Amino acid sequence: MQLGQFHSADYIDLLSVVTPDNQAEHAAAMQRHNFNEDCPVFDGLFEYCRLYAGASIQGAVRLNHGLCDTAINWSGGLHHAKKGEASGFCYVNDLVLAILELLKYHARVLYLDIDIHHGDGVEEAFYLSDRVMTVSFHKYGDYFFPGTGDLKDIGEQRGRYYTLNVPLKDGTDDRTFHALFKPIMAKVMEAFQPGAVVMQCGADSLANDRLGCFNLSMRGHGEAVSFMKSFGVPMLVTGGGGYTKHNVARCWTYETALLVDQNVSEVLPETHYHEYFAPDYCLNVAAHRVGEDSNKKDHVEKMRIEVLENLRHLAHAPGVQFHEVAPDAMLPDYELPDVTGQAGEAGAAGAFMERIGKFAHEHGIIKPAEFYANDRDHWGD
Repeated sequence: MQLGQFHSADYIDLLSVVTPDNQAEHAAAMQRHNFNEDCPVFDGLFEYCRLYAGASIQGAVRLNHGLCDTAINWSGGLHHAKKGEASGFCYVNDLVLAILELLKYHARVLYLDIDIHHGDGVEEAFYLSDRVMTVSFHKYGDYFFPGTGDLKDIGEQRGRYYTLNVPLKDGTDDRTFHALFKPIMAKVMEAFQPGAVVMQCGADSLANDRLGCFNLSMRGHGEAVSFMKSFGVPMLVTGGGGYTKHNVARCWTYETALLVDQNVSEVLPETHYHEYFAPDYCLNVAAHRVGEDSNKKDHVEKMRIEVLENLRHLAHAPGVQFHEVAPDAMLPDYELPDVTGQAGEAGAAGAFMERIGKFAHEHGIIKPAEFYANDRDHWGD
């Protein structure tokens, strides 16, 4: 039921039944929903989707109830999935589903993406909404997948200026990245004032990734996580891309330590996987310059000014009228009490699911006043 809050019913139906053994029977549907070499069918596909999406939704529920201030799901972050299409190794968009959950309690939610690929699926879902701001730092140009995320893409209708894209070039290093990231994100937090943050930490923006072309060190990648943590806003942190496996493991181990305020040793303990981390057997992923940073200083400065100028159009954080809170997502074996236990609440839940299911199916976005929040949600009224 939760997957249908964003994804179309026929797409979820296909995911739930297709297997490697019967995919020939579903060839037409698979073509319609963009199953291809990048999005193959494999054993346990639907269970995999349910597990990683459920983890992100559960993280959002825990944040909503104040059970934690940071939730982590490194298996999530599949940001390319569309309402009715698989895309770029992504099948179910757990990020959109988690944001929809957070919007039940928060007037505004910020989505931040530092994967080397543009977070097109999440941007598309909320392109017309002023309650979700999407910010993506990514490689753009040279036919790099998915080919979206131009600086000029800023949202439409109510969502105009609530989409920010920071397109970067080959060789982006720590210095260039943070010359843009820190001033832009500081202004985003000031202007938008989100009640919660969803951050996708794809590790393919690290140096020496098999599919990436950036030159970020592990320290530089983690610095972005620490910077966002410093604002003290409830945050869901997910994984994403990353195709040099031993560097992905290092990166997310390091960032977990940052998020839980723990120091970890530079020297890796011996395990069955010790040889993967040769020759230095240490935690750090250093930048390895294989080419010059293609982002010229004047271009970086011009881009920074333009993005900050777009943020000036946000006169104030958008307000949302007070509404009854929708019921929490029902997750298996979740320890919180079932809020839909009473007859009246169950009726409200059914009405809610009918409304949001229809709207999400038709538009892939949320109604501006569908939920309520207490994050100073009457500002500007």
